[in-house]
Amino acid sequence: MAAPPAYSLVATDLDGTLLRGDDTLSDRSRAALARTVDAGAQHLVVTGRPAPRVRPLLDELGSRGLAVCGQGAQLYDAGADRLLWSVTLDRELAETALGKIEAEVGQVYVAVDQDGVDGLTLIEPGYLMPHPTLPAVRVPRRDDLWCEPISKVLLRHHALSDDELAAIARDVVGSLATVTMSGPGTVELQPCGITKATGLALAAEHLGLSARQAIAFGDMPNDIPMFDWAARGVAMANAHPELKAVADEITLSNEDDGIAVVLERLFA
Repeated sequence: MAAPPAYSLVATDLDGTLLRGDDTLSDRSRAALARTVDAGAQHLVVTGRPAPRVRPLLDELGSRGLAVCGQGAQLYDAGADRLLWSVTLDRELAETALGKIEAEVGQVYVAVDQDGVDGLTLIEPGYLMPHPTLPAVRVPRRDDLWCEPISKVLLRHHALSDDELAAIARDVVGSLATVTMSGPGTVELQPCGITKATGLALAAEHLGLSARQAIAFGDMPNDIPMFDWAARGVAMANAHPELKAVADEITLSNEDDGIAVVLERLFA
């Protein structure tokens, strides 16, 4: 009889973690994930990307299961192409939070991810997409960002680093929203209390699994709650120092198939 898998739930971030810099998945990583699933474990994508930006990748992977999207604000069922659960960021609270941030740092450039399986990413004038391969719609005025329910707000500043902007935003926003940093040029506001850990815990509950059965992979501070929740957290070699500081293990970079290296060891 085959031994049970070391972990029954494998949670992977996308950008900077599972995906290479050109937004592709290596053959080695694809094979390692397939071996993991064949061994009986569940693979869950847990990402800051909203569901519409994740769907093409899940199709490529042949995944028909669940994915945690929007920094935990969305639980997406790929097979049914629907959201099992979602929470939106109150748009008035978002505008208030932006006002507080801009009172401290001056003008920021803003984008939003709309809620829903067909939600758009809207960007105001001056905002540069950190991932130019992801589709976005430019709107003429900031007021146009609030035309439909949103899952999160993305911020950029012309001079401050991501770490500086995130720290100031946390200080002034308070309970209006949760502030995260999920990648280069990506500081975000999401509904208060919502993190990757809340979304992952909900997904695990749907699957009948628990935190003690989970291993998580990530590269940025927004993955810290997920590492706190899972039994084991593995940071990439290219990860932010804050995540490395709380990781149980550091693997190779996303460009060097760091996830595959660990999975091949665990699911040999």
